[in-house]
Amino acid sequence: MTTTPLHPTRPQINSNRVVPTSTQGSTLADILERVLDKGIVIAGDISISIASTELIHIRIRLLISSVDKAREMGINWWESDPYLSTKAQRLVEENQQLQQRLESLESQLRLLTSASVKDEATLAAKNQDDFQPMYEVNGQLEKDSQVEA
Repeated sequence: MTTTPLHPTRPQINSNRVVPTSTQGSTLADILERVLDKGIVIAGDISISIASTELIHIRIRLLISSVDKAREMGINWWESDPYLSTKAQRLVEENQQLQQRLESLESQLRLLTSASVKDEATLAAKNQDDFQPMYEVNGQLEKDSQVEA
């Protein structure tokens, strides 16, 4: 009497046959070259909430690619980053100098404006003295201050 096995068996596979994988025969340099050539994007969101109230929401976007591939995609922020470019660093220094000059000019303008306001007030007071009302006393025109004396 022959017994049949209770568990199904796998069909016999030729042991010489190998299933190819994407990393088979690749070195780390080959993998890195492929990633930099094609590019890879890693994206994720992190949210911290308490009782359905979102406290912190962080969006993480990571792009790994070669410089040439990034330029093809229109990404070139490193060319104007002041920490990575000497030209951009020079522009930052120039901007700071211009801001200092602007602040100096604004303070001088404030001083001139306040001085002219004081001058105008002095002139207005002087003109007010010149234009005091005149009264006729004994047939002669006299200023208010002389009438009281």
